[in-house]
Amino acid sequence: MKIDFANLQYQHELYKDEIEQALLSVARKCNFIMGEEIVQLEESLQNFTGSKHAISCSSGTDALLLAMMALDIKPGDEIITTPFTFIATAETIAFLGAIPVFVDIDEITYNIDPAKIEEKITPKTKAIIPVSLYGQPCDMDEIMLVAAKHGLKVIIDGAQSFGSTYKGKSDSNLGDISCTSFFPAKPLGCYGDGGAVFTNDDELASKIKSLRVHGQTKRYYHKYIGMGGRLDTIQAAVLNVKLKYYEKDLVLRQEVALKYDESLKNKNTISLILPVVKNDRTSAYAQYSIRVKDREILQEKLLNVGIPTAVHYPLPLHLQECFAYLGYKAGDFPISETVANEIMSLPMNPYLSDEEIDYIAENL
Repeated sequence: MKIDFANLQYQHELYKDEIEQALLSVARKCNFIMGEEIVQLEESLQNFTGSKHAISCSSGTDALLLAMMALDIKPGDEIITTPFTFIATAETIAFLGAIPVFVDIDEITYNIDPAKIEEKITPKTKAIIPVSLYGQPCDMDEIMLVAAKHGLKVIIDGAQSFGSTYKGKSDSNLGDISCTSFFPAKPLGCYGDGGAVFTNDDELASKIKSLRVHGQTKRYYHKYIGMGGRLDTIQAAVLNVKLKYYEKDLVLRQEVALKYDESLKNKNTISLILPVVKNDRTSAYAQYSIRVKDREILQEKLLNVGIPTAVHYPLPLHLQECFAYLGYKAGDFPISETVANEIMSLPMNPYLSDEEIDYIAENL
């Protein structure tokens, strides 16, 4: 058996008639930048998440940049986040000249440990960026209490968690600003780069909309130093189709995760640590990540029987060469380092069959 990790080809086949018609429509209208499909998508995203404002943009990375720019993050400001995440979370902080301040993770959820945040707050701290890793929201009540106590803003990095919920509320409707990514392999992906910023603050929304078009308030009049951060109309057209079916895909992802849980537990795989989602939230399951010893040996053996795997992420950010200037060293964030050495993602997409899941579990 040969298993597809993300199965994007199969998903395209499911919706190809609608998607290709939507792409053709944009091509024929030649309205490639800020076309009507953008307006339609943003309205649909607002309805889906319950957030007052959904602002599409060019990528999940640019969503984070726009959020921080809207909050006037300046060089020398400190922003608290996790070292166990994709580089974009901290890279965007550094790009603006601000300083990423890392806090270790919770060993169960792999998300930032809220109990360790307060000790890292200084007079320079301006914001907290929790990451909803692998699709599961963070402990937001605890994080928001710390933020309120110290007058800090909270930006959710929800690049992997669009469609997840925390205490019945959309992950895109938490914090001061929430960001997501529509990279093709995400739970809701377009056919290139794309992202969105969500907020319930009218003033922030207005500023973000201006920042994504070079700080314009009207054509050729610039209130802010901004960026070219618009989403292409073609990508919006794809997302408009896929969003209609996304609730169904989310349910299927969660069913696949449950089947993994049951299959792996039934195999008595005591050497594996399975993912845990807390009872008061749901996960979008961008990944289904287990922890194992001797990961590289296992990955090679699985690949030999047609099972691809991935590692998200093998080296925590505090040990990355590009962040050497921050002065961190091995041992500073022991949970992140342990998890990074053991984490391994199994194939995860809404279309994995029971037979495929059993095959993966049997070989594991």
